[in-house]
Amino acid sequence: MDVIFLNGGSSSGKSSIARALQAALPEPWLTFGVDTFVAALPAAGGGIEFGPDGGIVVGPEFRRLEETWMAGLAAMAAAGAHLIVDEVLLSGGAGQQRWLAALAGLDVLWVGVRCDPVVAATREAARADRIAGMAADQALRVHAGMSYDLVVDTTATDPAACARHVAAALASAG
Repeated sequence: MDVIFLNGGSSSGKSSIARALQAALPEPWLTFGVDTFVAALPAAGGGIEFGPDGGIVVGPEFRRLEETWMAGLAAMAAAGAHLIVDEVLLSGGAGQQRWLAALAGLDVLWVGVRCDPVVAATREAARADRIAGMAADQALRVHAGMSYDLVVDTTATDPAACARHVAAALASAG
């Protein structure tokens, strides 16, 4: 397997699962998240807007830059790096189609990371780096039209247990 792709809403536990996977897997896996990409965008001209209610709007400039981000990660995986992608596919299945095109020829384990919207919103409220409303807005939306190899739910399951499920799926796929 070349890529483990974690898709879930804000505060669903994707980053915690990614860190647990890095600790549990026998080979080194690099983690890259959408938060890293968004942080790398210029403050003006990056094509992304965050609404006060937690809504996110992306424009053509964001999509252009996102395409290069995806191509770069795919090139790393094609060169032999094992990647864990920590993503929030705001457009659900349409976003998955963009990633499928970028990752063509690579072995990808698609993992849906679900979390009850109320639980995700509670986690979000405890974090200083989130806009209130993001978790509730994204909790279900990011999974619309998606096709997964595995789904984990962090509502009542800790990240280490979710990572063990992912690692088991990885071992049986490989």
